[in-house]
Amino acid sequence: MTMNRRSLLRTAGRHAALPIAPATVGAVFAGDRDEAPAGRAPAASESATGQRRAAAPLKIRSVEPILIRTPAGPKPFPDLTSMTDRGALTGGTGVWNRIDHATPSRTPGYEQALLVRITTEDGLSGWGEAHAPSAPRMHQRIITDLFGPTLIGEDARNVEALWEKLFSLERVRGYFTGAHTEALAAVDLALWDLLGRAVGQPVWQLLGGRFRDRIPQYLGIGGGSAEEVAARAKDAMDRGFRMVKMGFRKGPGTADLAFVAAAADAVRGRGQVAVDSLGAFKLHEAVKIGREFDRMGGAIAWFEDPLLAEDVSGYRILAESIDTPVTAGEALSNRFQFRDLFLAKAVDIVNPDVCRAAGITECRRIAALADAYGVLWSPHVSTGTALYVAASAHLAAATSNALIMEGGQKLPGPLGNALLQQPLVMANGQFVVPDGPGFGVDFDEAALRRVTVEG
Repeated sequence: MTMNRRSLLRTAGRHAALPIAPATVGAVFAGDRDEAPAGRAPAASESATGQRRAAAPLKIRSVEPILIRTPAGPKPFPDLTSMTDRGALTGGTGVWNRIDHATPSRTPGYEQALLVRITTEDGLSGWGEAHAPSAPRMHQRIITDLFGPTLIGEDARNVEALWEKLFSLERVRGYFTGAHTEALAAVDLALWDLLGRAVGQPVWQLLGGRFRDRIPQYLGIGGGSAEEVAARAKDAMDRGFRMVKMGFRKGPGTADLAFVAAAADAVRGRGQVAVDSLGAFKLHEAVKIGREFDRMGGAIAWFEDPLLAEDVSGYRILAESIDTPVTAGEALSNRFQFRDLFLAKAVDIVNPDVCRAAGITECRRIAALADAYGVLWSPHVSTGTALYVAASAHLAAATSNALIMEGGQKLPGPLGNALLQQPLVMANGQFVVPDGPGFGVDFDEAALRRVTVEG
């Protein structure tokens, strides 16, 4: 049957307007009664106290942004950041040696994050996190000066209504991307975590249940030679991973293409290689490189961010020109930007980031919208804590079109399990989705203090 514009919009609308688990959350909120909701016997874990607290308003008392860094040290924030020089060139051969527009700021030797703790008047807390690797004080100030005062006294159970309120505060002034939505992501995650803790349920249950209890992860690899890259790719397969990701930002015809080919040969028949270019190429270059990937016999999982994020028409042409799946989305911040990608049929896979694209509330809409267009999604997990990984996994577990997630190296790192009371589990290249209330992540306060820095 031919689908016209009106019927297509109806379909997309049904997917985008998913309710918040009426069979779980709604039943708990139904009233201040000790008995179980009609038609269901009380579970052993349900106490009268828990039922009353869930039914009563969760009035917000405080919203606390917490800056963390490893190594913690006293180094001033501006001295951490490394940026390209004015007029810096890509360093390529011939016409590929041009002004570099694709290298982001970095903090070499350091990892930073911004956590948010929201606490209710009865002392219950929920935790969230913003994607804030280079300048977390921007996000901190948005929360202390704008979001925090707006949230004080509100009922934390109204997660989506509060999201809309915060998103609208500066929307007409143009603040609906970047640090604004990253700060909003932290607040949104904290509210979901708080709600889950209040009702004694994991976030995946609040989202309507899970399709699976383990989410496959991929591992980032690199190396100084093709042989070293191949060895690391093979080692990842031996450890249970079925996908690795590597950077490729040099011009067409360079030796780096041999690195990708070596990794592809090392994993062939056991897994795949994803290639991430961070927006380094122009369209004609990306088409040429993509066709080289096509010739690697299906060993390339996807070609990620070959063009700058704003080049939607370029992505459409690229997707039509090569067989290798095209992936984009980590730089985007809201469903409206993703809608434009979908309408243009510009991508095969999207990788929104729950700590950048405004949290669980917005990324759930993005995943549903992707599903309406037949697009798969994969959570992007960047510099951050174990909470970042867990929140991404909860949403992936609760969506039917989730594919695989980033972050295979996060838990052993200094901002991973080292900050938690109980470690999260990754086994054979798969992240085990926590069953505990909220995101199932409990920070060790002493460990957290050791990496906390003053803003």
